Amino acid sequence: MATSTTGVRVAEGEGNLPKLVLTSPQNSEAEIYLFGGCITSWKVASGKDLLFVRPDAVFNKIKPISGGIPHCFPQFGPGQIQQHGFGRNMDWSVVDSQNADDNAAVTLELKDGPYSRAMWDFGFQALYKVIVGADSLSTELKITNTDDKPFSFSTALHTYFRASSAGASVRGLKGCKTLNKDPDPKNPIEGKEERDAVTFPGFVDCVYLDAPNELQFDNGLGDNIIIKNTNWSDAVLWNPHTQMEACYRDFVCVENAKLGDVKLEPGQSWTATQLLSIS
Repeated sequence: MATSTTGVRVAEGEGNLPKLVLTSPQNSEAEIYLFGGCITSWKVASGKDLLFVRPDAVFNKIKPISGGIPHCFPQFGPGQIQQHGFGRNMDWSVVDSQNADDNAAVTLELKDGPYSRAMWDFGFQALYKVIVGADSLSTELKITNTDDKPFSFSTALHTYFRASSAGASVRGLKGCKTLNKDPDPKNPIEGKEERDAVTFPGFVDCVYLDAPNELQFDNGLGDNIIIKNTNWSDAVLWNPHTQMEACYRDFVCVENAKLGDVKLEPGQSWTATQLLSIS
């Protein structure tokens, strides 16, 4: 959606759901749905969208949005509550927006409510700041315990990158301890990554523990994306291969994650940042 105005504006998205459009002075652009606090698009100044939304994605608030950068919170994967938690199934609200000379930024907030407490009975605040720069997209997620008792959580940014899965690769993971969920996700196989460049030749579902804070992602479409982070200690690579025949060739997921439980005492916070940039 081309626009000459920089900054942050509200627009009507798919399914009549409200979305925010962030436009940097250099005409980079991101779109964020308030439902799920989900970034669904990141276009650099050339107009190329580096994120991917699956063709089977629904925008009806019944299911989470399948694509872009969904939140997994307060649980990654299966467990005590619903798959990947409830952060991607709730409406976030706007608490702040900023326009600078070189970027546009917005901060979203999620708080506990009847829906979340029915599954996970804790008071919390999640603040999510998104900044679009010339050739970069940065996020800061801050989780605060607003309850009078401690809680633990795990979390991830389940980023879907537009890609040619046959040509995509990730560098920077060599030497990491791996938990390979193929063939049995319930009994992952421990190992160690020996490859300089990890590729996606078939079904891939692998956790990388204590991953470095910078990865290089070649999307196979001519773009090299640097993925930097602070405090996202783990990484996850995923491509469903023929389990999603319609679209698996067109994306891969490179996810920043915090898979070990983070325990917060009342009043304590945990913050993690992610910076995506074109090299």
